[in-house]
Amino acid sequence: MILKAVFKHIPRFAVVFVLFISAFIRPMDSVAKELSLIRDVEIENTIRSYSAPLFRAAGLDPSAVNIYLIKDNTLNAFVAGGQKLFINTGLLMKSKHAGEVIGVIAHETGHIAGGHLSRLHNAMKDTSAQSILALVLGGAAAAVSGRADVGSVVAMGGQGVGQRDFLKYSRTQESSADQAALRLLDATNQSPRGLGEFMGTLSGQELLSDKRQDPYLLTHPLTEDRLKALQDGIAKSPNIDKPIDPLFEEMHRRMLAKLQGFLDPLATTLRRYKESDDSLESRYARAVAYYRVPDLDKALPLVDGLIAERPDDPYFYELKGQMLFENGRIAEALEPYEKSVRLMPRSAILRVGLARAQMESNDPALLDPAIINLRAAVQQEQDDSFTWRQLAIAHGRKGEMGPSSLAMAEEALLTGRNADAVFHAGRAETLLPRGSIGWLQAQDILAETKKNEKPNK
Repeated sequence: MILKAVFKHIPRFAVVFVLFISAFIRPMDSVAKELSLIRDVEIENTIRSYSAPLFRAAGLDPSAVNIYLIKDNTLNAFVAGGQKLFINTGLLMKSKHAGEVIGVIAHETGHIAGGHLSRLHNAMKDTSAQSILALVLGGAAAAVSGRADVGSVVAMGGQGVGQRDFLKYSRTQESSADQAALRLLDATNQSPRGLGEFMGTLSGQELLSDKRQDPYLLTHPLTEDRLKALQDGIAKSPNIDKPIDPLFEEMHRRMLAKLQGFLDPLATTLRRYKESDDSLESRYARAVAYYRVPDLDKALPLVDGLIAERPDDPYFYELKGQMLFENGRIAEALEPYEKSVRLMPRSAILRVGLARAQMESNDPALLDPAIINLRAAVQQEQDDSFTWRQLAIAHGRKGEMGPSSLAMAEEALLTGRNADAVFHAGRAETLLPRGSIGWLQAQDILAETKKNEKPNK
């Protein structure tokens, strides 16, 4: 696991910070705190495991769904830009069991399948997750980007108004999504109790002022008739007493342990996960929490114990690599990082973590393996500006200035620095063989920069 901060400017929208838990965390600028996304390969895979059966039952392609975690302690989840599912960490951390999270995903899948908010989805189909987040947050996005039009596109007045304008569903749409969720849960032989319990939690907030209500209640209005219809549907479900898949429950416990270890103060984590508790999730949470202090004397034995118990678990190796890397023990970090990638070679996050350790080892022999890992990562996630930057550095250290300039051009294009993208792409064009793949890529970047140029008034 690597922690790092990545600065991402999204062309035409806003600068957004992406907070990587399982790869990349550092303190963020206070202005951008409301625009934080968390990247964690384990948690993303957990949500994907929950959502895949529901997407298939809805006739959707599970591989097309993109999961985004918003660092916010309120209850909220929404779908935007097609099959982009956004879930607040607050919703995950306050969920009592996997069934509640699955119920929420089923409801959001109902909105996708029903074509709700189609106007927003069509307009944002090819828009990045960071841009969507900036857009729905409205005023905060404008403040970070310096673009007044970003906020006005949503609505004047800030975050709450923006969410109401773009994310609020009608009563008919909400009822339709509820019924779709019940059908999807039945089709996948899962109990709808979790959905009912989550909605019951929301119903307790109805007497609160708008400022104190969780955003999910504001964007997904819960009426008495709707709640009654939902409860009636749950009572009639043939799967009402079906137990939650034990594997899903373990994923849920691990997800909560990791989130609380990373996001809560050490004392809070230790009150919940006591030293006397020898469960896997308790040791996991304490390993993360102690590492974050940092106290490796306590963290490393815990993660080593987890590895001994689950020797084929890539996430435990990632965590150990991250602990060592961030505390300057680069040479020791290489082995656990390498093991995590061997166990999960298609993970861009894990590849970048290993590549960073290889580059920071200052061993010239490890530059080629680092480049291989970074290239594999950008193939999986081509819009990650941080990875392109690392690739540029790696090529530069090898004296390969053509590929380095090309990677710098990609990074500049993704971060909205049009002039820099033109400069680096032009340099790459002169250094790379004419007609080569890299040369053609430089041509594409130059063409894209022309599209981004503002017309003269």
